[in-house]
Amino acid sequence: MSMTEAISLDGQIALVTGASSGIGAATAQALAEAGADVLVNYHSDEEGAKATLAAIQAAGRRGIVARGDVSREDDVRRLFDLCEGELGEVDIVVSNAGIQIDRAFTDMELADWQKVIDINLTGAFLVAREAVRRFEEKGMRPELSRALGKIVFNSSVHERIPWAGRANYAASKGGVSLLMRSLAQEVGRRKIRVNSVAPGAIATAINEEEREEGAEEIRSLIPYGRIGEPEDIARVIAWLVSDAADYVHGHSLFADGGMALYPGFIDNG
Repeated sequence: MSMTEAISLDGQIALVTGASSGIGAATAQALAEAGADVLVNYHSDEEGAKATLAAIQAAGRRGIVARGDVSREDDVRRLFDLCEGELGEVDIVVSNAGIQIDRAFTDMELADWQKVIDINLTGAFLVAREAVRRFEEKGMRPELSRALGKIVFNSSVHERIPWAGRANYAASKGGVSLLMRSLAQEVGRRKIRVNSVAPGAIATAINEEEREEGAEEIRSLIPYGRIGEPEDIARVIAWLVSDAADYVHGHSLFADGGMALYPGFIDNG
């Protein structure tokens, strides 16, 4: 492969969870633009999922929409069955589905804790476990990819940065970080590549209220000086699952404009 060859996912099949909006939607579109056919998973926003599908089709690729709750084992299995039946055996899995339920620690109900962990961490486990199983059933397709399969988890800068008032979310993303690295350690010899992307402040529906109330304060935490867009993360993920990144394995790629650089120390703290 040429050192300057463009990213190509031609002929590959991708499954993206939580792809009805935000980073998931942008990722599904980016993968399609690079040549992949894509299953668009959603939980409740069917219209958003259909809009993502339209973008995939506009890129000249096949796609399907599938409702499913990633915290439910049967739903996850059904997503992969549907993908294989309609599009083909899966080569790329992006575990993106996630939620926030913000509460002060002493006000946080067990249900607030459990729901975030169920979707963000247990869901990531279930999706990745099924992905590994399906990759191994599929076998290598060297004409399409140097890897047997590729998994990317959508984590967060909060796998590293504590986040008061959101202990459930930060704990879930810290868990995703070690889930990713532990899985990568285990399956690398099987030619399965596993990585994460760790976004910083990205303009999505999940944080719209926070951005409206404190955009300047948020930008002050970003040395690069701007809030990211979903497409910033989607392009990173498209690269990570391509052969251009074939030697990248077990890595959490921070795409955060420098948010994890402790910007409070810019002027000597």
